Amino acid sequence: MKIENNKVVQIKYVLTDAEGNQLDASGDEPLAYLHGNHNLIPGLEAELTDKQAGDKFTATIPAEEAYGPVQEHLVQSGVPIDMFQGVESLEVGMRFEAQSEQGFHSVVITEVNEETVTVDGNHEMAGMDLTFEIEVVDVRDATEEEIAHGHAHGVGGHHH
Repeated sequence: MKIENNKVVQIKYVLTDAEGNQLDASGDEPLAYLHGNHNLIPGLEAELTDKQAGDKFTATIPAEEAYGPVQEHLVQSGVPIDMFQGVESLEVGMRFEAQSEQGFHSVVITEVNEETVTVDGNHEMAGMDLTFEIEVVDVRDATEEEIAHGHAHGVGGHHH
């Protein structure tokens, strides 16, 4: 059975950056996703289309088809430290949920000064070309409920 829209696909993967550093991996449980519902980055979904169970391949996805380029307007310097109430010591690399007009989004501290910090709201993998080593474990038809909900249920699926 080939991978196409509204199939539930189980994949095992190892994700590395351009230097070969491992960023993520599926581990023991394969990841299950519903194909064609934007559950994966666009470039990876394109690579998986028409593959079938047992296929193993490596794909490098350019940043534009992954998490997009780094967007400078998402980097804010001069944020007053007192915005982070209740945090004893702010350190580079700390991640916070920030609220803006667009709702909640994740930011990471990239610089700490005496009275201000710089935060970056880009996805941590923005601007990066990503290499996936993929093994397709299983392909099946999605249930009507999965299609209605837009994601896979059961083993490796997301629970909301």
